[in-house]
Formats: sequence, structure tokens, C-alpha cells
Amino acid sequence: MFKIVLRTSIAALLLGFGLKANAQGVEFGLRFMPTLSSFDVKTSSGGTVKGEATIGFGFGALLGYNFSDHVEIQGEVIYNSLSQKYKELDIERKVKLDYVNIPLLLSLNTGKSKPVNFNVVVGPQMGINVGSSLTISNSGVDTPNALLSVKKGDLGFAYGAGLDFGLNPESNFRLALGFRGVYGLFDISDNNKNNSTDSFFVLDRSHVKTYSGYIGFSFLF
Repeated sequence: MFKIVLRTSIAALLLGFGLKANAQGVEFGLRFMPTLSSFDVKTSSGGTVKGEATIGFGFGALLGYNFSDHVEIQGEVIYNSLSQKYKELDIERKVKLDYVNIPLLLSLNTGKSKPVNFNVVVGPQMGINVGSSLTISNSGVDTPNALLSVKKGDLGFAYGAGLDFGLNPESNFRLALGFRGVYGLFDISDNNKNNSTDSFFVLDRSHVKTYSGYIGFSFLF
């Protein structure tokens, strides 16, 4: 599935940009993004708790167009696996959410073609839920049944900063290190489905927030 997502991502980015960028303005790269996520979960009594921070992962591709050495528009497609664990009495629950995220970012640079470049990015991010699961341990305790229901789409505000280092004399093959945060703007819970009196939804008015570090390589054409 990961290979399919990556190949589809690259093709979608190329199609979206229409290959209209000139030969000196294009950047293509790949990134790996360890990710911490945060979203509220519900107990069987209706209380709200913060889950235990769990490191997930992300990886993806980017395609950018540099209008100048200081301004770039950057599109990305990123696969993210997010999770939260929490305990209620003797029951441990783990919520796992998988997303394909598509940020469109404005990148401001100190000098994109320089040997060292500092950048900041901001912009919207669309998320598509491609999987979700709920794992329960020590379920011998008599409590209402936990249900997980997630909307297919999400929208967030992405922001971040990073450093690029030229790895060759022309500085067009580059190492990228940085931070990326995303604040979810929409409630991801989908509780329109009917549930019985002995069940409850573990997500209710939940907004996803993620904090990622990233490392990757890119090439300027």
C-alpha cells in the first residue's frame, strides 16, 4: 500500500502542477517524518481524556516551484499513521488513524540555491482518512462497548520551519531537516450512526494536532 500511495502521490503532484514550471524553478523531494499526534478521546462515562503520546510515522513526496530564490509554492502528499493510547479502569484502548495528507504551502527562504537555506512554511492541509482501528486490552471488565467512527475528510492549518544544506558544489542536491506542525480545524468524529445504550463513541468533538520532525532529500532542476 505504501508503494501505491507514493507512486500515486508523485503522479498527482506532477499532474497538478501541469509541468508548467521552468527548468530552473522545480524542486522534487522525498521525506521521512516521525510524528507525535494529539486528539481527545472519550471514556464510557462521557469524560474527556488526553491520550498517551505515541510516535507514529509519515513519509511522502513534495514538488515545488520557486518564483525566486526566496519564494516557493510547495505541494506535498504525505502518508501518516497516528495513534493514541489511554486507560480507563483496567482497560487499555488504542486508537489508530491512517491519513493521506495533502498540504499546499507557501515557503519563504533566505536563499533556496545557497549552500545553507533557512525556510518557514504555512498553508492549508487536506486530510483523507484511509483507515482506522480500535484495539482493546484487558476487556474482561464489564463496561459499555467502545465504538470508533471517523469522517473521511479533514482540513488543517500547517506550519513549520527547516534548514536545507547543499550536498554538491552546485547546491542543487540538498538535505532537508525541519519541523512541521498541523492544527486540525474540523471535528473528525462521525457519530451520526445509531448506537445502543450499552455502547459509546471514543471520539467526540475531536480535532487532530500533529507535530513532526522530518529528514529528506530534494533536487533542484
